[in-house]
Amino acid sequence: MALGSKLLLFVLLLAIGGRSVNAHDYADALSKAIMFFEGQRSGFLPEDQRQKWRANSGLSDGWTYSTDLTGGYYDAGDNIKFGFPMAFTTTMLSWSVIEFGENMPPNELRNALVAIRWSTDYLLKTVSQSNRIFVQVLLLLSLTHSRTVTLSHSLTPPLRSFIYVFSFIP
Repeated sequence: MALGSKLLLFVLLLAIGGRSVNAHDYADALSKAIMFFEGQRSGFLPEDQRQKWRANSGLSDGWTYSTDLTGGYYDAGDNIKFGFPMAFTTTMLSWSVIEFGENMPPNELRNALVAIRWSTDYLLKTVSQSNRIFVQVLLLLSLTHSRTVTLSHSLTPPLRSFIYVFSFIP
């Protein structure tokens, strides 16, 4: 399930709020949905990273274009970062916090805000060069989108590739 689809589930859970339906623990589901974002993080991870199995990754992203493209979120466990789905997901998460943040437990609200910031920091990096927007970062091994490869800081930079939109209009 793509990141956007998981976010849609997250938004629906937020809409239900703390009400109990069929004795499901929606607070727990919300916590796990937000923790999903932490498991998909790319880049230098913060000290308070709750997903201890996730290590720093994609630390050389952007080096071939003299741009720092570290950070952001992987899409589906395949170490590919898609800019447009990430922007959509971040927008939906942001609107969810605007609409339902007051109903969220304070610690989960903080985690949601950190998730939004993690993405927006990366998305700002993708537009840091004049006339170029980076829209995808992928492993050359994953061009078919069919392999799952564990990406760590020990991989050499040439294994990453970038897709960008270039404008000839100044």
